[in-house]
Amino acid sequence: MINLNVTKEDRGKIHLIVQRARRLVKGLKLDQVSLEMDLSAVHLNDGGLDLDRLLIADSFSLLHDVLGIQKYLDRQTGLLGNCFVPRFFSKEPRA
Repeated sequence: MINLNVTKEDRGKIHLIVQRARRLVKGLKLDQVSLEMDLSAVHLNDGGLDLDRLLIADSFSLLHDVLGIQKYLDRQTGLLGNCFVPRFFSKEPRA
């Protein structure tokens, strides 16, 4: 079972990251809740995201990570596939 139980602090950071990503890609339909769950899954199950650095990342790097996670996340396992590695990946699961 995928762990989605992020801390209150991390939940707030993930929320802000997703809001910023949604503003950057106005033409794409990005669901806030789904993206927050995707980022939480990767953060807790695959490799801990550096949320502080992701919050202040340049637009290109932020979208690289958020959209790549959305595209390559296996929602059954919480792991990333197709050799995708986020730029702000710590490689130490938080779970």
